[in-house]
Amino acid sequence: MSVIMYIILGGLVGWLASKLFGREEGIMASIVIGIVGSFIGSFISRLFTGSNQSYLALGWNGLFWSLIGALALVAVLNAVRRPRGHIV
Repeated sequence: MSVIMYIILGGLVGWLASKLFGREEGIMASIVIGIVGSFIGSFISRLFTGSNQSYLALGWNGLFWSLIGALALVAVLNAVRRPRGHIV
């Protein structure tokens, strides 16, 4: 699969994960979240399935684990983000 396809799918997965957590991200941030989420998702899939197969390919399994990884990444980003507003 071409690099352009990975970028497009990474952007889509990153955008979807950001929207599910209520974050507003730009195109570049969505692409990075999606691509890094794919690697995280591949690692998580190996933990749960015990398989050594990588799910970084186009297909339902790959998209599912990429979304799971991107959601985990966005959850961590939300946890470490500084709260905006005044502290009383």
